Amino acid sequence: MSTLKRFLKDTLIYGFAAIMPKAINVLLVKLHTSSLSTSEYSVNTSFYVWAAYFNVLFTYGMETAFFRFFNKEKDKGNVVSTSFISVLTTSIIALLVLLLYKNEMASFLGFSNPLYFSILVWISILETLVVIPFAYLRVTGKSKSYTLFKLLNILIYAVFNLFFLWLLPKQINLTSTVNHWYNPTFKEGYIFIANLIASSITFLCVLPLILKFKISFNFSLLKKMLSYSWPVLVAGIAYTTNENLDKLLLEEWLGKSVMGAYAGAYKIGVIMSLFILAFRLGAEPFFFNHAKEKNAPVTYALILKWFTIIGALFVVFIVGFMNLISQLFLGSKEYYTALSIVPIILIANLLLGIYNNLSIWYKLTDKTRYGMYFSIFGALITVSLLYLLIPSVGFIGAAWATLGAYGSMLVLSYIFGQKHYPIPYDLKKIGIYLGLSISFSSLSYLKFQQNYFASVLFLILFLGIVYLLEIKELKKLLLKK
Repeated sequence: MSTLKRFLKDTLIYGFAAIMPKAINVLLVKLHTSSLSTSEYSVNTSFYVWAAYFNVLFTYGMETAFFRFFNKEKDKGNVVSTSFISVLTTSIIALLVLLLYKNEMASFLGFSNPLYFSILVWISILETLVVIPFAYLRVTGKSKSYTLFKLLNILIYAVFNLFFLWLLPKQINLTSTVNHWYNPTFKEGYIFIANLIASSITFLCVLPLILKFKISFNFSLLKKMLSYSWPVLVAGIAYTTNENLDKLLLEEWLGKSVMGAYAGAYKIGVIMSLFILAFRLGAEPFFFNHAKEKNAPVTYALILKWFTIIGALFVVFIVGFMNLISQLFLGSKEYYTALSIVPIILIANLLLGIYNNLSIWYKLTDKTRYGMYFSIFGALITVSLLYLLIPSVGFIGAAWATLGAYGSMLVLSYIFGQKHYPIPYDLKKIGIYLGLSISFSSLSYLKFQQNYFASVLFLILFLGIVYLLEIKELKKLLLKK
C-alpha cells in the first residue's frame, strides 16, 4: 500500500511539474500577443523552433538512455558520470563552434540580430547541462526537488516577461533611468533574456548536485548508450519537424506577419495538448503496471474510447466558444486573421493524442524502433504537404499538413499494432465521436460563429449521444465500484 501511495504521490507531483510550465506559457500568450506585432511574434516563434531542434540535437537521446541503463547497470554512479560527461563534452564543443561562427550561423538560420542567436546557444547549452541531473532526481525518487527546480524556472521566466513587457513599458517617459536603458524596439529580445536568466538560475541551483557526481568515464558503456539513444535522436528530430517546420516555411514563403499570426492562433490549439499531457502522465504508468493482466487489452481499449470522448468534447467546446477564448489568449486583433486554423489544429492534436494511446503496443513489446519509423513517416508527410499546400492555399495549408501527418501516423500505428499486440478498440464508437466532433465544430465555425446558443446546443447534443451510447457501460462500471 505504501508503494502505491508513493507512486500516486510522485505521479501527481511530476504531473504538476510537467503541466504547470506549459499552462503558464499558454497564459503568457496574451502578454506576448499584446506586446508584439505579428512580425515580432514570428521572430519569437522562430527562436523557439530552433531551440526545440537544438534541444534534440544537444541531448541526442541521452536522457532516455540514462533511464534505461540506470535501471540496467549495477554501477549506477558510472551511468550517471558517463552520461553527464558525454553531454558536457559535446555541449562545450557545440558552444565553442557555434559562438565562433555565430554571425554565419545567425544568417543561415534567419536571425537578423546575431545577439539572438548567441542567446539561443547559451539557453540551449544551459538547459542541456541540467538534463542528466533532472533525470537523476527523477530516477532516484526526488520528485519534490525536481518539481521545485522546474517551477522555479518557469516562474522566473514569467516574472521577467512581466517585468520587461508590462512593467517597464509603463514606466517609459515617467522615469529617466528606464528611458536610458530600456529599448522598446527590442521587445522580443527581452523574452529571450528572461529565458536566459531563468535557465542560468536553474543551472546554478542544480550545480551543487552536479558537483557531487563522481568523476568516471566508461567508453564501453557510452557506446552501448549511444547505440540505444540514436533512434531516439532521429525520432526527436522527426517529431520536432512535425511540430515546427510549418512556422519556418510560412515565414520564408509568406512573410513574418503571416507566420506570426499563424503561430499566435496556433497557441489556442495547444490547449488540447495540456489535456493530452495530463492524460498521458496518468495513463502510461497505468498501461505498464497492468500489462500482465489478462484483461489488459480490453482495459486499454476502454481507456482510448473515453480519451476520444473527452478530447472530442474539448474540440466542440473550444471551437464553439472560439471568439471568446481568442479574446482571452490573443492580445492584438492582428492575430485573429489566422483563427481559421484553430479547428484543424484541435482535431490534429486530438489525433496525436489517440496516436500516443495507440503507441502503447510498441512500448509493451519492446519494439520502440517503430515509434521512430512512424515519426519519420509523419515528418515526410509534413514536408510533402507543406510544399504542396502552402503555395496553393496559404497558411491554412500548414494546418492541414499537421492534420495529415498525425492522421497518417495514427493509421500506421493502429495497423502494425493490431499485428503485434491486438487490442479490441471500439472503432465504430470512436469513429462516431470523432465524426460528431468534426461535424459540430465545423457547423459552429462555418455557420454559427458567435451564436453561443448553437454552441451550447451542440455540447448538449454531443453529451446526450454519449449518454445514450455509454449508459450501460457506465452503470456496469459504477456497479463494479
